[in-house]
Amino acid sequence: MNNLISIIMPVKNGSNYLKEALNAIICQNINKEIIVIDDNSIDNTFDIAKEMGCTVIKNDTTKGPAECKNIGLKYANGDFIMFLDHDDIINKNTLNILYNELLKNPDVYAVMGKLQDFISPELSKEEKIKLKTKEKPYYGLFSGAILIRKEAFNITGPINCNIKAGDIIDWKIKMESNNLKIKKLDIVASRRRLHTSNFGRTRKDEEYKDYASLLRANLRKS
Repeated sequence: MNNLISIIMPVKNGSNYLKEALNAIICQNINKEIIVIDDNSIDNTFDIAKEMGCTVIKNDTTKGPAECKNIGLKYANGDFIMFLDHDDIINKNTLNILYNELLKNPDVYAVMGKLQDFISPELSKEEKIKLKTKEKPYYGLFSGAILIRKEAFNITGPINCNIKAGDIIDWKIKMESNNLKIKKLDIVASRRRLHTSNFGRTRKDEEYKDYASLLRANLRKS
């Protein structure tokens, strides 16, 4: 078995938080590769990722997070996949814990930990007040909290690029419809940074629309 873990990081103009996120991955004591998909950035995202030893794929046009994930999958050499946002921070030893759990459970296709919200420290007091954090760790199919067998994508197909913000929800529905198990672990896998330009915050209305349409489509199939 190829024990390489491929970390896929879609990022556009991520120079503000990228180094911190990459350092947290580099410190993980496990066989890994980091694939950064630079989605047509105009800052020095490409240079930072390259200097830190990542495989960097530069898009000539902006393609969006979902398509960037699929691009990363094409370049991934590992049998295990994790998607990670450039502004979140994976916790110490997370990859080892998730990976060992998959090894112990060959019938499980993905292992998921929890996330812990934190407010980015550089924000002003006024900006911090506007952000709503969850005080306790929580589950959710977010980047940085789930390790997936690459072969799962051979069954579910690639990430759906036809929806703007609900691609992970769509993937979970496909996992369930194919009876592919996702196991939850009671660990905090990553810290999710909250700031004023989070993708999830700026695209929340689109995410709700995608979620509703996916649920309707899934109900029609059942």
